[in-house]
Amino acid sequence: MTTSLRVPTIPGHDFNLPAGLEGLDDLAYNLWWSWTPRAQAIFSRIDSNTWIRHRNPIRVLRNVTPARWAELAGDEDFVVDVSRVLDEFRRYLSNGSDSWYSSSSDRELPGPIAYFCAEFGIHESMQIYSGGLGVLAGDHCKSASDAALPFVGIGLLYRRGYFRQQIDADGHQEHAQPDLDPEQLPLRRARGKDGSPLQVSVEVADRVVHAAVWVAQVGRAPILLLDTDIPANDPADRPITHILYVRGREMRLCQELVLGIGGVRALRALGIDPAVWHLNEGHSAFLLVERAGELVAGDPGLAAGEALRRVGRDAVFTIHTPVPAGNEVFARDLVTRALDRWFGRVHMEPTELLEMGRGHTDDPNAPFDMTAFVLRHASGANAVSQLHGATATETWQDLAGHPIDAITNGVHVPTWLGRPVRRLIQRAVGVPLGIDMRGPEGLAKLGEVDGEELWAAHRQQKREMVGFLEGRLARQFARHGESPDVLREVRGVLDPEAMIIGFARRFATYKRAALLFSDEERLSRILDATDRPVQIIIAGKAHPADRPGQQVIQHIFELSRSDRLRGRVFIVEDYDMRIARFLVGGVDIWLNNPRRPMEASGTSGMKAAINGIPSISILDGWWDEGYNGQNGWAIGDRETSHDDGAQDAADAGELYRLLEEEIVPRYFERGTDGLPEAWLPIMRASIDGALWRFSTSRMLSEYVDRLYLPAVRSPVGA
Repeated sequence: MTTSLRVPTIPGHDFNLPAGLEGLDDLAYNLWWSWTPRAQAIFSRIDSNTWIRHRNPIRVLRNVTPARWAELAGDEDFVVDVSRVLDEFRRYLSNGSDSWYSSSSDRELPGPIAYFCAEFGIHESMQIYSGGLGVLAGDHCKSASDAALPFVGIGLLYRRGYFRQQIDADGHQEHAQPDLDPEQLPLRRARGKDGSPLQVSVEVADRVVHAAVWVAQVGRAPILLLDTDIPANDPADRPITHILYVRGREMRLCQELVLGIGGVRALRALGIDPAVWHLNEGHSAFLLVERAGELVAGDPGLAAGEALRRVGRDAVFTIHTPVPAGNEVFARDLVTRALDRWFGRVHMEPTELLEMGRGHTDDPNAPFDMTAFVLRHASGANAVSQLHGATATETWQDLAGHPIDAITNGVHVPTWLGRPVRRLIQRAVGVPLGIDMRGPEGLAKLGEVDGEELWAAHRQQKREMVGFLEGRLARQFARHGESPDVLREVRGVLDPEAMIIGFARRFATYKRAALLFSDEERLSRILDATDRPVQIIIAGKAHPADRPGQQVIQHIFELSRSDRLRGRVFIVEDYDMRIARFLVGGVDIWLNNPRRPMEASGTSGMKAAINGIPSISILDGWWDEGYNGQNGWAIGDRETSHDDGAQDAADAGELYRLLEEEIVPRYFERGTDGLPEAWLPIMRASIDGALWRFSTSRMLSEYVDRLYLPAVRSPVGA
């Protein structure tokens, strides 16, 4: 069975590694280290200051002096530790025979999965992701690597990334674009068949745009990242791949042409023949156009419409949002102009293609809807939770011609499980959690996790979170011009003895971040009880074009600095994967209160749950199926009002009631040994209900069985 996919690359930097430390270069260029704490510890020991600043092993190794290498090579303990980590790394890469995919011969695919996505969240040092979609894609890749599934990701290299967030002293969100140098990241250029750095070309309207192809190696799974910021392009085209989710519609269309068409051409140039083409959201829809063009070029008598139908047989599609703004649409004239050469080559009238992208409208000038276009052609489509499957079917079944399946999202357990809790669970169940699991059977002993040890592990993760966040808050307050006395008080402002509520996500208005603050007086009473202190930590970004979302951030920030809530509510700026890991591992309860059924899935609560942190959430997305009455609390029920104001008031009232009458009292109910006797069973139930069921290992196995294999086994004439 094929279990690996290798993309030839141009060698990266020569770090002049001394004898005994060879192999650190290969480790640095493989993002396996991003979910392997032992590997990260090696790079931190080499140069702790550079590691703390950049959390990027390429930066670390480029910064080492010959004298420091000599010192490290002479440190016997360090050399032994490096050898052990490198042995583990090499075993991981070479041995996929014991994975759940490899152990089942009837699951064998005839080629790799090509997974197209506009963003990939692998690690905070590579800021080419914005939030949930990208982090889910990164976790999907990691689990594909763990399972030794033949797999290749295709995306874009955003040299200006997604914006870095600062919140000024008045609560306004400020936007700064990072400047990513691929030479300083764990990326290598793909090597073409002639041995030179690979470059592909894409026709856009009346010109040709060129893209370099970089490789991010994620364990066994490569991700191809296309980059237009190269000298071969006109200066006006070089910024096409600069900014993730750029606001300009024509520039966004250019990005998606490069992703879809350029991605196909990169795979062809590397000799990769995918068995299944997985479109993760509609941004890569033009890959179908490119593949149809290939068929017509090989058979000039073939109609373009029929070619599109054929290439859809082995294409599958994942929808991630029920929010209209999440479904990409483009003006008809933009699409017609951009694909002008393609229409000429395949002898298709533009109106025929545009009608394939018509959404739910009879408007003759309706925009080209990428979701509608893909659904009309893909052999299979899925939503990302059971509830989302129902809403997506209601919305899209008439266009897709079939119900939308539901494969609930998951999280990559080794990435998001805190080390103290991971060690405890591994000891209890006897199953290593360094890679994703093969199934739920090995977790049968989760109920035997010792309560005192679980609480101690949680407390350790909470202390680590508090220390980290107080440092971040101190830098924020210093930038706001706070006094030295205030800055001194920041150390200790977060109370490890308080119950800490965590809320962190994108500040889209439907997520209702301000719901908890609907009644300030009632909230302040909950927070101010001296014998039962409660604090709230909030993090998240609003898209630069989302003014209402930014206003929510400003409103909550102003409240956090008010006399009534000061010292109890904190906004932490520049939310990223690192902050997320601390929060989902260290808070006491996770809050999520979107407007049902607008949250397609949500994965932050899953990440908290595997760490033993219960949720209090609206029954939306994953919580609609994950809540079992033992692992947290549900705000309201499954009935919703058409009156948004009435629904908000009802949900806020129930949220306050649960905090006042159930959650806070239960958290502070302590036995004679000081343990929260009523809280620990909820923590255990959270872990037990999520560790397998909401892992990307489970999710990926469902993708293989329910989407990938049916796509390759469908009848030729279907």
